[in-house]
Amino acid sequence: MAMEARAPAVPIDSKQSSRSKQFDRSGLRVIGGDDDDSTRLSQTYDVAVVGLGYVGLPLCLAFANAGETVLGVDTDPEKPTALQAGHSYIKHIDDQTIATVVEKKKFTATNNFSDLGAADAILICVPTPLTVNRVPDLSFVESTVKMIAPHLRHGQLVVLESTTYPGTTDEVVRPLLEEGSGLTAGKDFFLAYSPEREDPGNPKSNFANVPKVVGGYSPTCLARAQSLYGRIVVEVIPVSNCRIAEATKLMENIFRSVNIALVNELKVIYSRMGIDIWEVIQAASTKPFGYMPFYPGPGLGGHCIPIDPFYLTWKALEYGHHTRLIELAGEINTAMPEYVVSRVTDALNDAGKPVKGSKVLMLGIAYKADVDDDRESPSYAIMESLEQRGAEVFYNDPHVPVIREGRSNHRVAGRSSVDLAYEVDVVVLCTGHREYREFDFSSLKIPLVDCRNVVSKRPRLYYAA
Repeated sequence: MAMEARAPAVPIDSKQSSRSKQFDRSGLRVIGGDDDDSTRLSQTYDVAVVGLGYVGLPLCLAFANAGETVLGVDTDPEKPTALQAGHSYIKHIDDQTIATVVEKKKFTATNNFSDLGAADAILICVPTPLTVNRVPDLSFVESTVKMIAPHLRHGQLVVLESTTYPGTTDEVVRPLLEEGSGLTAGKDFFLAYSPEREDPGNPKSNFANVPKVVGGYSPTCLARAQSLYGRIVVEVIPVSNCRIAEATKLMENIFRSVNIALVNELKVIYSRMGIDIWEVIQAASTKPFGYMPFYPGPGLGGHCIPIDPFYLTWKALEYGHHTRLIELAGEINTAMPEYVVSRVTDALNDAGKPVKGSKVLMLGIAYKADVDDDRESPSYAIMESLEQRGAEVFYNDPHVPVIREGRSNHRVAGRSSVDLAYEVDVVVLCTGHREYREFDFSSLKIPLVDCRNVVSKRPRLYYAA
């Protein structure tokens, strides 16, 4: 593995005004571009964010609302077009929020990578999925870095925020940037890793109050990254290097995956014993030390917990180690959709109906309450399993009116949400949206299978799952 470039650290003044600029604009030009004319870069930006999804767009807004000038870049031309018109394509970010920063000229969106040369810092927020064989797929990171490299210039900072295995920044991103730009990390440009900590749909989560972990390729790289993120968060947590920062993100998500697997397994066991897992968790939560609550569900969803732990599983094999606990947790969580299907089968049997030919209404396609993010949602696995058994499945989700094309839902993309009053044989609540938490199900004459324990006004035929 290549040794880190060592350069004298730049002292950071924690009281420094967020408006101060730590980046030298001297010699500003596009390296390797077709237009080295300085007039090409008359518009400059404090920061550029590549990837305007659930992580990248909120990051753009955090900088823009802090008074920084931000360039957002995405390969999907529809996203910049929508943003420039003041429209948001993410449910929990309203149009007015976008329109305000665009009108103030604090945020510009484009699909033109050549504009990156005008930014002091470039932050990479692109997907890091798994292949069908659970092997890390870094194709989005690699292709993005290759498109950035020709426009990289002296003095720029590049930060990877995408979750990945330890070593990616040093061993994948750095060589591609150096090869494509002719520049050297730690000397000509600065390189760092800082994992995202987005918590969409949580009204108590405030971007500025969530500490930001940062690791640099060299001490100078770290100092530059600290200075940048210090403009938008109250606390920056510096760590020794990029690998530590990458491992930190994996630890956070593995911790959640393993603990969710524990309560999911206990849910199944306690259900057979006639014990309410939710009441057990509530009682255990009264212990003021040595315990924190995790909650069971129909399976894992989102772009973090179902995927990230297996980045370490794959990397660990390089060191001759099998991550048995991580893999076991994955097996338990992956089995939860089938447990839900078994409870639906029980409910229909009690009503004297087979699964085959029955109509099922699923409440919630999004993986998490009160958001429109349906990536890796367990609802799709439940839907597919029921349909394979001959059921006719419909869904309702006020946040996902139409199922968009995605990695885990190719077969059902294009389907539309139906009305809650749709006539079916059984209802399965998969996502705890506010609309369902407040709904009165007490008069429902058909079985209700609740995967989230959010139904307070329950029907007579109520089944926990």
